[in-house]
Amino acid sequence: MEDYDFDVAVIGGGSAGYATARTTAAAGKRTVLIEAGEELGGLCILRGCMPTKALLHAADVRYQARRSSIWGLKPGEVGFDFAEVMRRKASMVEEFASYRRGQLQDGHFELIRALASFRDPHTLELDNGKAVTAEHIMISTGSRVAELPLPGLAKLGCITSDDALELESLPQSIIVLGGGAVALEFAQFFARFDVEVTVLQRSPHILKAFDDDVAGEVEAAFREEGITVHTGCSLTDARQDANEKVIVYERDGGQHEVRAEAVFHGLGRSPNTGSLALENGGVETERGRILCDTHMRTSTPHIYAGGDCTGPHEIVHIAIQQGEVAAHNILHPGGLHSMDYRMLISVVFTDPQAATVGHTEKTAKAQGIPYLTASYPFNDHGKSIIMEAMHGFVKLLCDPESGEILGGVCVGPMGGELIHEIVTAMAKRMTVAELAAVPHYHPTLAEIWTYPAEELAEKITG
Repeated sequence: MEDYDFDVAVIGGGSAGYATARTTAAAGKRTVLIEAGEELGGLCILRGCMPTKALLHAADVRYQARRSSIWGLKPGEVGFDFAEVMRRKASMVEEFASYRRGQLQDGHFELIRALASFRDPHTLELDNGKAVTAEHIMISTGSRVAELPLPGLAKLGCITSDDALELESLPQSIIVLGGGAVALEFAQFFARFDVEVTVLQRSPHILKAFDDDVAGEVEAAFREEGITVHTGCSLTDARQDANEKVIVYERDGGQHEVRAEAVFHGLGRSPNTGSLALENGGVETERGRILCDTHMRTSTPHIYAGGDCTGPHEIVHIAIQQGEVAAHNILHPGGLHSMDYRMLISVVFTDPQAATVGHTEKTAKAQGIPYLTASYPFNDHGKSIIMEAMHGFVKLLCDPESGEILGGVCVGPMGGELIHEIVTAMAKRMTVAELAAVPHYHPTLAEIWTYPAEELAEKITG
């Protein structure tokens, strides 16, 4: 048997990588984690979930205060100190990051700060001139901001999500390119801090992965706030004109242009795999994304991958599960675990929030899965009316015969929290009748789920 330096080498210390290293080290495997980033912590803590949600919460508090005359309040002008907003964000990120640094440096596994690439399927070259061999390797190198689609955009100097988290001042106006979660969350953040915002989206609707009715609710809310949203746009040119940045696009057969002080690049992220020399490890990719089976094994069976570098879903809790599945399968090759995406959750932290679990109508139709669906609007629901949270609805999908819940959608107040009621129901494979029979306190936002559940329960023939 070949003598390796380590039983397990993990490349990348984000959510997936840490989950793998923690699990294999706890089982007694000689484990090393190799991290090339200047900072320890991973995307979620440093430049993703935590800092962005801190900023969004600040923006939401100001927005609610400014419109509080609805409830008879008179707050006066609700100003802000942008430097203080960013300072609080940075302080919170440091708190989370310091905890993760402690976990990575607590001695349960070896930590090497270096950039790794494959020399062969068991050997990793490090940019410090050393090399590491391992019986098993886990790749969890995350993602990076995607390349810009037009050469002119690169010359223009776009703000990325990474840049936005380090801004010292706000532009007066901004063009947001893209209609996904990152683009829309930042668009609303900027707008709620008095920036004039224009969103340009290529697809017919923003949030193209969601059902169109969900996208329509968010679009309507954005426009009500004064955010300009243009969909069906094909970018054709970008240029600087004096102090303004100009984006030229085609829409409805005509050519248009929009001007602003800044441009935000929200056109997605790409797998961060370019420096790994994956071909030397026999690891197959598709447009940079590492291909894995449900056991998180790559095309080279002793090499695993997880998180944003493999997908198919760039979500923290999925990355953690993938890391844990990979670790289990390294430890127990005779009893492999598989990833189960049946209860895939997706949340966009706009206002209204958009959240799904399981199947949407779009995915059910694409896969030929029969379903029944029913929805109920928040503008006819007691608690949301009290809150003046009138945009959105909840929707359930169920099996037409058994009534088992196949999916849930919530676009509305606290959607990211409310969706977990359906996550729990689906985890236990509940039917719509069983959900309808669960007591719900009144008046609460959560009780809105009982209305579509009751409607569907009456239609089940099985």
